[in-house]
Amino acid sequence: MGARAVGAAVALIAVLLSGLAARAEPVDLELVFAVDVSRSMDADEQAIQRDGYAEALTHPAVLSAIASGEHRRIAISYLEWGGPWSGRLVMDWTVIASEADAAAAAAQLRAVPVRSASGTSISAGLTQAAQLFLDNGYEGTRRVIDVSGDGPNNTGGPVAPVRDALVAAGIQINGLPVMIKRATGPFSLPDLDFYYEDCVIGGPGAFVVPVLEKSGFVAAIRLKMVMEIAALAPPARLRNAGMTDCMIGEQMRRRWIDMQGWE
Repeated sequence: MGARAVGAAVALIAVLLSGLAARAEPVDLELVFAVDVSRSMDADEQAIQRDGYAEALTHPAVLSAIASGEHRRIAISYLEWGGPWSGRLVMDWTVIASEADAAAAAAQLRAVPVRSASGTSISAGLTQAAQLFLDNGYEGTRRVIDVSGDGPNNTGGPVAPVRDALVAAGIQINGLPVMIKRATGPFSLPDLDFYYEDCVIGGPGAFVVPVLEKSGFVAAIRLKMVMEIAALAPPARLRNAGMTDCMIGEQMRRRWIDMQGWE
């Protein structure tokens, strides 16, 4: 998916999202988990990540946050992405309104084998996630994409214009930057959390929750989920925003290709 294709897809999404279905089921939140399964994450990390989302869904804190809403229910879906054309819908829209609903959704997530993909196209992942909101049968007070990943966008069109278009369409984007390996690969970024803040997340109250070690996956996902469901204010992070080059991933990929002698 090139820049033109991404731009066209996002423009279409922005138009369609302006007119939601009249007879949609009301929920407090429409939430898409857009999860990176690129090959820079090893199989163990991908399995822990998937299980972390499943476990968080059934945690009492998450269930309590759901029950605190006006409608006492949310709608979720789970998308895995890598390169521009590798998006895979692992779980279609599912209502979580009870402990039994959460347990069933968690079991469904755990039942589908994890499949890795080549490339890191956050722009395509966000576009595919946003398309899931179209005519999904639900009308949430808020629409949120929860995107996780372990590297910057490096293919499939720039990410910042996609982010901006989706935010303009009323979608909030939160980030879970996975920083376990901390700059050990050709496309790794030591300050990935700053990159996510400047180039990926957006909308009122948008936030990032970094994952710094494998053992912190579950707690980070749980915290992020509670904050999203309950619309909690994000904690302050002391830094100068807007300092990241949002094309750094594409530049890293270009240098890597040049070093390999490829065209």
